Amino acid sequence: MIKPLYSYINGLMTKSIDFSNLIDEIPVGILILDCDRRVVYLNRAFEALSGFSIAMAYGIKCCNVLRSAACITRCPVLYINSNNSNTLSCESDMINLDRQRLPIHITTAKIIDNEGNTTGFIETIEDIRASQSFEQKKNAAYSFANIIGRSPQMEKIFQILPVLAQSDVSVLITGETGTGKDLAAEAIHQTSSRASGPFIKINCGAFPETLLESEIFGHQKGAFTGAIENKQGRFKLAHNGTIFLTEIGDLPLPLQVKLLTFLDDKIIYPLGGTKGFTADVRIIAATNRHLEEMVKEKSFRRDLFFRLNVARIHMPPLRNREGDIRLLLDYFFNSYKKLQNKNVTGFSKTAMQFLINYYYEGNIRELKNIVEYSVNITTGGKIEKENLPSYLFDAVSISKQVPIEVKNHSIKNHDLWTTDVSDKNIKKVPETWASVQRQMIIDTLKKTNGKKSEAARLLGWGRSTLWRKIKQYGID
Repeated sequence: MIKPLYSYINGLMTKSIDFSNLIDEIPVGILILDCDRRVVYLNRAFEALSGFSIAMAYGIKCCNVLRSAACITRCPVLYINSNNSNTLSCESDMINLDRQRLPIHITTAKIIDNEGNTTGFIETIEDIRASQSFEQKKNAAYSFANIIGRSPQMEKIFQILPVLAQSDVSVLITGETGTGKDLAAEAIHQTSSRASGPFIKINCGAFPETLLESEIFGHQKGAFTGAIENKQGRFKLAHNGTIFLTEIGDLPLPLQVKLLTFLDDKIIYPLGGTKGFTADVRIIAATNRHLEEMVKEKSFRRDLFFRLNVARIHMPPLRNREGDIRLLLDYFFNSYKKLQNKNVTGFSKTAMQFLINYYYEGNIRELKNIVEYSVNITTGGKIEKENLPSYLFDAVSISKQVPIEVKNHSIKNHDLWTTDVSDKNIKKVPETWASVQRQMIIDTLKKTNGKKSEAARLLGWGRSTLWRKIKQYGID
């Protein structure tokens, strides 16, 4: 077995200092490497972290001792050599001798002699499990299930959701598009006694009336042209679980009657059938429309509205959730940065200020799409203002908007905004994610001078995905 060399430090103090004793007192793991990246020394903290003793690791390549993902994706030693850098820090992981995967922070630096030549490398390896655990606990304080927020409005919702989850009453969730109504419905289901049962979502505006009835309640063979076999409806599939009826305001009146009948007796009659069956399901409905106004206009049944509106949750628009925009920006940024494996450190000051003051007519869904676009398109260290979707700059910032008075009471005051700079109302037409993604592809192709392989790499897609989207969006 090769024995490590033991060294002393001279000239630092009045007497020589044992190098091994000095380095062992440092509470962070340390690896000393030669120019060939072989281990020549490690301290007690690294031994405790990795399980490798100095006798086991001496003379072995660093990658076989550290066993980190960074060794494969971007070796810190090779990086600082090839980029003429002196230090590099990164977060990664390592696998110790007990086959545990541990999150770590690695800092690598050159060891320079008196003549300025590189004689080796030193790596510090810090165990960051404690800080990650703290971050998870901190984030948990601002969340319920998959919903994130710390504003007073969201804190009230976090208090209500667990209470509603313990009962079987019907719940109506209201709010603008993109405010997280789906997440609220899932949170109620996941924390209820029905969590082990199915959670079935039905978009009431996604099907024509006949097909929607079949989707919800099922049909018998021969009930209509093309019904060549019996079909179970989603209510039957959701037995012992939860049915989530999103866009309930788009449910046709005949189906409103049938849904009301189910709420009364819990029996489902398939389309074209005479024999019913009992379904034990909980109903959660959601809409971005004003059902009270629809009841007045007789486009929504009053009795059904009262049956669905036993308990009600209103998801506030993002612009009214004080402090949540920054929290969500950080959350989605970290998620997409990891997903796209991008070396982006964050938003620039101007970009962050713009995003915090933006109106977010599409709410959380729009914010999420903006971050996904920006992380994909950014090639520098930070997301600058010019890396944001171009349509944002055609909109009016919320900081320059004030509510106007509306005489027509069928329209809520908070639904219309004007600007204090102009007397004319400014109507914003939000772009769809498809149009944003199309522009993202065009911008990337411009940057790469039409080189599709390079554009696909920058976007984090495969070439086939890029080709398909170019064809899909009709990009010439």
